Amino acid sequence: MHIAYLSSQYPCLSMTFVLREVRALRALGWTIGVASVNDTDRPQERLSAHEREEAAQTFYVKRHLLLGGLHAHIRLLLCSPRRWLAGWARVFRLSGYDLRRWGLQLAYFTEGLMVAHWMRANGFTHLHAHLGSQASTVGLYVRDASACSFSITIHGPSEFFSVREHALAEKMAEADFVVCISFFARSQMMLLSDRKRWPRLEVCRLGVDPQRFSPALRAARVPGAGGFRILSVGRLAPVKAQALLVDAVARLHAEGVIIRLTLVGEGPDRAVIEAMVRQAQLEQVVVLAGGVNQDAILPYFADADCFCLPSFAEGVPVALMEAMAVGVACVSTYVAGIPDLIQDRRNGLLVPPGDLDSLVNALRELAAAPDWAAQLGEAGRAKVLADYHLENNVAALASIFQRRLSALRPTQITP
Repeated sequence: MHIAYLSSQYPCLSMTFVLREVRALRALGWTIGVASVNDTDRPQERLSAHEREEAAQTFYVKRHLLLGGLHAHIRLLLCSPRRWLAGWARVFRLSGYDLRRWGLQLAYFTEGLMVAHWMRANGFTHLHAHLGSQASTVGLYVRDASACSFSITIHGPSEFFSVREHALAEKMAEADFVVCISFFARSQMMLLSDRKRWPRLEVCRLGVDPQRFSPALRAARVPGAGGFRILSVGRLAPVKAQALLVDAVARLHAEGVIIRLTLVGEGPDRAVIEAMVRQAQLEQVVVLAGGVNQDAILPYFADADCFCLPSFAEGVPVALMEAMAVGVACVSTYVAGIPDLIQDRRNGLLVPPGDLDSLVNALRELAAAPDWAAQLGEAGRAKVLADYHLENNVAALASIFQRRLSALRPTQITP
């Protein structure tokens, strides 16, 4: 099977799951080409070896936007005026009377024409986009410009905050099938679509490699040595609630708990968090490690007594799966797909989102009971092995692709 993947940015630290999925599908014998709207999120010298391999064979749309976009418009206008006009009709339909949105949709239209041309040149007749935002919007225009089949993986929850802006209802209507990473994501797509389209929805979880993320990493670790060590990995953004975590650590530190917090990631909240750390005089307690490549992330998990992600909104965070696979006790929140992964007090702890007192109590409880934390860590790894094993879930995804694409009539990308 030949499939083209479309991502808004590839490779990207916050979307390592796409890279893992692509490489795992290739390991199963599939031919996967990747187009990325934007360039990589880091310079070449800061990419991991696998990321450099992927970047070398990825089609980066915006690198060729000026001449490539003009060529793509002219080509489609001459070869298929009807499809070119269909793209313009979508631009106006999705923009309404908003000039800013009009310019944005025109850019997506142009990018879609370029991806359609790239697909034809490389023999791809199916396009799969990750996330219900930018990449899948470009995918709609690829569909307009060609006869390709089209599918999306929906994560949530950010797409569900702006259903109209992301044209989720239209994407649900246009896609041949939609893969949801959790039953929560599936329920939201059911909510905004007609019942007759519900059979298009598939649930297929993401996953991690439990051999790479293994408890063996923690074999030499001494629990509690140097205090209770909390790790949080994720983009520094309001939705991830790292600021609330810093407040919780400040309270525990004031109580006399010997504690250390390491935040791995970059993002718009970094300056806010740095200011909080200075104001609370936590410079010796809280470490901001910045963005860390996947080939350098393992020592952080190996050193942690607890992994905490107190998010206000999430899909199903891959970082939580990684921590659980390593055997680290996890604390997170009752939001979106997280309860699919963590069952409170069975394989981790869940607290209400935004509840500082509950977050402090959960962390305090784990700090005081290292044996119980170890038991939660073991149960967390068992959960990953059962339901979030990368190899198994990618095989399930491949089966979905095989079954769905076999049921579609053969298609051909237009000139």
